[in-house]
Amino acid sequence: MPNTVAALGSPSYHLALDAARAAAGAQHYPAGALYVVATPIGNLADITLRALHVLALADAIACEDTRHTAPLLRAYGLDGKPLIALHEHNEAEAAQGVIARLQAGQRVACVSDAGTPAISDPGARLAAACAAAGLRVVPLPGASSVTTAISAAGLAGDGQFVFAGFLPTKPGERASAVDALAAEPRAVVLLEAPHRIAALAHALAALGARPVTVGRELTKQFEQIATLPCAELPAWLAADAQRQRGEFALVLHPADADSAAAGDDDRVLRLLLAELPLKSAVRLAAEITGAPRNALYERALALKMNDECRWLAPVWRTSLCRGSAAKPLAVVQAHARARKAQYQAIAIWRGIAI
Repeated sequence: MPNTVAALGSPSYHLALDAARAAAGAQHYPAGALYVVATPIGNLADITLRALHVLALADAIACEDTRHTAPLLRAYGLDGKPLIALHEHNEAEAAQGVIARLQAGQRVACVSDAGTPAISDPGARLAAACAAAGLRVVPLPGASSVTTAISAAGLAGDGQFVFAGFLPTKPGERASAVDALAAEPRAVVLLEAPHRIAALAHALAALGARPVTVGRELTKQFEQIATLPCAELPAWLAADAQRQRGEFALVLHPADADSAAAGDDDRVLRLLLAELPLKSAVRLAAEITGAPRNALYERALALKMNDECRWLAPVWRTSLCRGSAAKPLAVVQAHARARKAQYQAIAIWRGIAI
């Protein structure tokens, strides 16, 4: 964001303020209201005329990070506005200060670092608190990485999608979330930061041939959009170091009928494997789903291996307390590596992907 602001902070944006005033100035902007304002996700030229006018009109601006918002406003010729820090760690407390301003008759704009507030960004609790206090909340639509990514993905079907945002950061929880996505027939929009994109790619690879559209640095100078099978995503990222830089919005395409059915089969298998021996679980799953027993058996083996390999590391790292004392970390790690290798060897022998 700072580089973009520096590059685009030109006198032309001062002319935009005049255009905003001419286009939106005649509309009614009640005092004592919270204005939820969408800002660009990277390209400053994507600001709307109405957003510019409201930012100019606002008595104060509640923002996710004053260090991001100050240069943004400066680029538009709106510096000098009082800024209120409102982020995930202080939103409940900061909301009370905003409410006090609104009750005094001020107009307060709420912005996030980029895009539309309250969507994987602060703002939702503030809007709820204002509504609960009987104060008006006025949304100003604009840039959003979610709709931007969807528009470029070329989705088939009726265009339905689910917004999942950021998946959990812990490996086990992330893998469970991906398992749930496998059973979701609609398109799914995900967001990810550059330092976690490789881990997300490896988790999504379990979805095999299901297409995913990767949007990197959307609307910015080095924007990149690519659609490929989930299984190929780790290799695609690794092929060029630049591909792991910037902010990411990903669109998991709708599952085809076979993928959706496989997701249902996996869900049934997981439920049964938690309560029954493998063979009994497979037999009952075959009766429930109508899927071939041999295929279910191979899939059940893969699921069990995945569950153990997902990971031995957190379990073995913390204890291996099979006696009165914990084993040294080096012993734990060696045991985990040996156990993992054993599962991988079995998987290769049986032709199972884990």
